[in-house]
Amino acid sequence: MIGGIYSSLSGLLAAQTKIVTAAHNTANANTEGFKKQRVIFEESNPQGVEARVETVDTPGPVRFQEKENGLVATEQSNVDLGEEAVNLILGKRLFEANLRALEIQNQVLGNVLDFSQ
Repeated sequence: MIGGIYSSLSGLLAAQTKIVTAAHNTANANTEGFKKQRVIFEESNPQGVEARVETVDTPGPVRFQEKENGLVATEQSNVDLGEEAVNLILGKRLFEANLRALEIQNQVLGNVLDFSQ
């Protein structure tokens, strides 16, 4: 029973990491040279999930800008706002599912405690 609570809590933390990372990427979408981050979910022991954040090093589009010394090529961020919108929705749904599982575990634990009295 406690294992189910632990699994739900680790899922909530992983979903939170996905949401925060998508928000960070979105906030920096117009920052020159910014490299987006991606969340990788991994199994954790004894049970649950762990979120690992890694940087995606693919180059962003190059744009020429006029500066004092002439035209200069500057690399833009590699953030795709459509992908980040999907990541936000996915993170929200993951959070909701794990919260619901935690609520059910809480109800089961409450029923067990009520039955034992």
